[in-house]
Amino acid sequence: MSSKPELHMPTPEEDAAIQRGIERDPDTFVPTDAQFKQMKRRGGRPKLEHPKIALTVRYDADIIERFRASGDGWQTRMNDALREWLNTHRLA
Repeated sequence: MSSKPELHMPTPEEDAAIQRGIERDPDTFVPTDAQFKQMKRRGGRPKLEHPKIALTVRYDADIIERFRASGDGWQTRMNDALREWLNTHRLA
């Protein structure tokens, strides 16, 4: 038994009915090729001044459990705890 839901594709008749509905909708906007070329692509989120770096690191299970138990945002709180430690300790 698969846990993925089944994909039901519309029949050609259903697809045509959907298309007719789109064409009748006054709010539908289908740009011409020229209009499409003039559109500016948006890049998603703005660039961060100090972006985060993804890496793999290993911590003791009890440390992770305690941070996770504090709820959503636990990774940010863990980052803040490390930053606080760096601000109060001198590295060799």
